[in-house]
Amino acid sequence: MADKVFIQELTAFASIGAYDWEHTIKQRLVFNIEMEWDFSLAAATDDVQYCLNYAEVSESILKFVESKPFKLVETVAHQVADLLQKTYGIKTLKIELHKPKAVAQATSVGVIVERR
Repeated sequence: MADKVFIQELTAFASIGAYDWEHTIKQRLVFNIEMEWDFSLAAATDDVQYCLNYAEVSESILKFVESKPFKLVETVAHQVADLLQKTYGIKTLKIELHKPKAVAQATSVGVIVERR
């Protein structure tokens, strides 16, 4: 299967960081997500019930990430991947998670999680 649903630049404001001072502020996290999803039935029927609801997926991610503190982007990325697989049955996905301006000399740093 090669069909994919994607979400680009989904922005969350989270309590994240390895240092105590980082938890006194909300920091921006930016997600780029690709999810393998067979939407051939949706395309054939033009019926939304056969789609992966990207608005619902986005809201689930935002609620999860903004609901509790994290130390590492690695933890966030893995837990979001777990959430998507368990909640929506997505077998194959790629999450690119950015923490912009975490390093002064870089636009962004982050991690990529792929599940197959």
